[in-house]
Amino acid sequence: MPIFSLIVGAFVGLASGYLGSLMVLRKMSLVGDALSHVALPGLALGLLFHFNPFLGAFAALFTSIVFIWLIENKTKLSTETLVGIFFTLSLAIGLIITPEPELLEALFGDISKTSALDVFTAITLSLTAIIVVHRIYNKLVLGTISDDLAKSVGVKTKRIDFIFLLIVALIVALGIKVVGTLLMGALVIIPAAASKNLSHNLSNYAGFSAFIGLVSSVVGIYFASIIKFSPGPLVVLVSASIFFISLIFKKD
Repeated sequence: MPIFSLIVGAFVGLASGYLGSLMVLRKMSLVGDALSHVALPGLALGLLFHFNPFLGAFAALFTSIVFIWLIENKTKLSTETLVGIFFTLSLAIGLIITPEPELLEALFGDISKTSALDVFTAITLSLTAIIVVHRIYNKLVLGTISDDLAKSVGVKTKRIDFIFLLIVALIVALGIKVVGTLLMGALVIIPAAASKNLSHNLSNYAGFSAFIGLVSSVVGIYFASIIKFSPGPLVVLVSASIFFISLIFKKD
């Protein structure tokens, strides 16, 4: 059993599910999917110049998010619109500069070459992301309900939104190693969607979403190691299976 791969997958899945609960709640489901493609040029540079692809992916995501946040405040265009623009631009650049032998790894992930440093990085950054988002969770929810109401009680909504986008970028960059740029959106969206069918309240919703993300990653990676297949598609298949099962138990 690839123990390092399972540990990385578990923590990334846990954090992805937790963040996904907010993204679905804020109707940002497709943002997570699009942001994973924004990371492709940075990932490609890491592969080309032989440095950690995570650093390249996060650098590309960080740069894009800063520009998205600045343009959004300047033009009042929606986050989804701006992410869509950067998504298509980054995908085009990434496909041009990614070396062909590494293209499949970039698109579908490769967790087989996981080191102790990767495990430490995944655990540290995933737990940091969960802790930070937990501290601002209620403020993000309040801003989702009413931006004006949140501002009236002293919530700095623009700053909170920016912090949340940065944390999403961090987890997307981590998750690319597990499922690749093409499927990362599913690791964020599907656990949260399944959790909505099972949850009684907001607290249960976030917890279930994180747990489903963890289970999806661990089970998918485990079966991938048995049948010698890329883990990304299997992680998504497990997550989707949980979603369809959750429909049976959907709360009215």
